[in-house]
Amino acid sequence: MNTAARLPSLYISHGSPMTALDPKLVGVRLAELARDLPRPKAIVVASAHWLARAPLVGGAAQPETIHDFGGFPQALFDIQYPAPGAPDVALRAAQLLHAAGLDPHIDPQRGLDHGVWVPLRLLYPDADIPVVPVSIQPMAGPAHQLAVGRALAPLRDEGVLVIGSGSITHNLHDWRSYSEGKQAPYVQPYIDWVEHQLAAGDVAAMLDYRRQAPDAERAHPTDEHWQPIYVAMGAAGDNFRATRIDAGIDMGFLAMDIYRFDDALPAQAAA
Repeated sequence: MNTAARLPSLYISHGSPMTALDPKLVGVRLAELARDLPRPKAIVVASAHWLARAPLVGGAAQPETIHDFGGFPQALFDIQYPAPGAPDVALRAAQLLHAAGLDPHIDPQRGLDHGVWVPLRLLYPDADIPVVPVSIQPMAGPAHQLAVGRALAPLRDEGVLVIGSGSITHNLHDWRSYSEGKQAPYVQPYIDWVEHQLAAGDVAAMLDYRRQAPDAERAHPTDEHWQPIYVAMGAAGDNFRATRIDAGIDMGFLAMDIYRFDDALPAQAAA
């Protein structure tokens, strides 16, 4: 297929569920991104809020909106994101994962958790593009998530937008410690480290983030919100160009960066 028609892959920091009601800068950035992207025929989202031991693919024809949280205003629970599913795309994704030896299964009833519908509501508010959720396997480690993304990479040539949904930093222990005017000290160094490694295309450093990234244990006490970035990286192929989209820092500790992964420019074009 002509690579001009190839979609990028995305990593989106989806933030708190309250992002749906108060989207701040990330809402602006996602609206801008939607205007820049070719319209996909379907969207596959690997969410930090669907965890499993093996890759699961949501095959529901009409996935429900899952409100997988508590203690928030009723207005948040009233939100629906009635995007259709895409059982054919789910089957294709499962076939690709199976060919890569990743032992996938299709869940015919899985809905859209807030790691899926919160960012998609800002990216495609009309909910008229079919959505297929995919689980992550955090216990399997970053290299496994990278392999999942690489297996799904052919979807980009088939009109499918592949997204990893998580958060660049995510330490809920800091929820009451910081605010919009008081930033956690580890956030900016971590943002800068990620941007540097991705600009350099240093996949090895990214995979070794627990040892190499500054304050990795504070940025991600658990790494389920970090690991979807590897799905987006993997889907971009071995020679990617990463573009950081600054979407601010929410509540002083949630870095809301978005990354767009495209094919690297040819050397003569880059020059």
